[in-house]
Amino acid sequence: MGRKYFGTDGVRGRVGESPITPEFVMHLGYAAGQVLVADRGSLPPNQHPTVLIGKDTRISGYMLEAALEAGFTAAGVNVLLTGPMPTPAVAYLTRALRLQAGVVISASHNPFEDNGIKFFSATGQKLPDSVEEAIEARLDYPIVTVGARQLGRARRIEDAPARYIEFCKSTFPNRLDLRGMRIVVDCAHGATYHIAPHVLHELGAEVIAIGNEPNGFNINDQCGATHTQTLSEAVRAHQADIGIALDGDGDRLMMADAAGRIYDGDKLLYIIARHRIQIGSMKGGVVGTLMTNLGTEHALGRIQVPFERAKVGDRYVMERLHANGWTLGGEASGHILCLDKHTTGDGMVSALQVLHALRETGETLEAFTADLETYPQVMINVPVNRDFKLNQASAVSESVEKAEAALNGSGRIVLRASGTEPLIRVMVEGRDADLVRHTAETIAAVVRTAAAAG
Repeated sequence: MGRKYFGTDGVRGRVGESPITPEFVMHLGYAAGQVLVADRGSLPPNQHPTVLIGKDTRISGYMLEAALEAGFTAAGVNVLLTGPMPTPAVAYLTRALRLQAGVVISASHNPFEDNGIKFFSATGQKLPDSVEEAIEARLDYPIVTVGARQLGRARRIEDAPARYIEFCKSTFPNRLDLRGMRIVVDCAHGATYHIAPHVLHELGAEVIAIGNEPNGFNINDQCGATHTQTLSEAVRAHQADIGIALDGDGDRLMMADAAGRIYDGDKLLYIIARHRIQIGSMKGGVVGTLMTNLGTEHALGRIQVPFERAKVGDRYVMERLHANGWTLGGEASGHILCLDKHTTGDGMVSALQVLHALRETGETLEAFTADLETYPQVMINVPVNRDFKLNQASAVSESVEKAEAALNGSGRIVLRASGTEPLIRVMVEGRDADLVRHTAETIAAVVRTAAAAG
């Protein structure tokens, strides 16, 4: 069975449009609750399954939280509400509190008009396809509320932020601290606004927090990991040693050095890997994606670190890490997986791994990546209708064939449909920057024409 609603990162869309409506989300909570009730595991017969619900700072989170709560409790599932919490915090707390599932109401790096629902299993990992398919199968049936005595309860847990702050700090060595460092942290007016500054401050840093005044509408707006110019300017203005930018739900990371130069997920992944080689804690190799810069692959090869590419999406990186028994992987977009520290991608935890490397060695971000040559890479996002089929557009495939012949083995071309938005992502990479730009623009124009033609 295929998945109708679940994409690469849960269910996502524009608020008020299918599937992000109160009615659907209530039904989704009910269907997920039915799956949990049917698969009770080791729970005693008289004990309700319990889920944790967190959210980011979007105004629509209030509405969707209430809808999810109604659906779960109607299915006989208890609910714990955290209020605004980063996605990786929900994953951690679900596991730490021995709950049956965790749910995050977030559209990650998308604008505030969007929202979504993503689930974590009891182990703090993304749900496998089989469970998502089981939930989807139950969406075809009406809600039949359990008897009054079997209804679930809901309550708010007040200490969730403190628990997660302590967890983040535990991933940084006790023998080290951040005293003497001035750090700018951009929270993207998102779910880390009350988390990230405290983590860094309690480790000893002087913290300048920006993007930490959410109002329901400003999440990811000209700030955070998807708009790093704001971080770069703030680092220079405050004469900071380093900058950290997170996205709206706290699972992406970008960093800046004292000069305001930005270090993306590829470079940060390389820093963590190189440091782990130095201290002898590297386990296996690194998993990247089709979008990982070829220069990163070559640099890892020079320090004898095996490298493998997965499909785009942290769930696919995770699959390859588990299959190989490795612990380190990520994407250029800033999703970094350190499975020896957490079960999912975590922007704050990943930042602490980079800071660990810098504090222990005394090196800068620039010095750590001096031998990493990134090749020019151009990404163009082409808006398309949701029903556009890339693999059926013959003009596009012909354009790619011609472009690959022109590159003559000196670069890569990757076309893929976004898993979260109605976009075709056109990526071209190679040694010749002008040729790369021209090639990307040419293919993007063909995709636009094909999409317009239906």
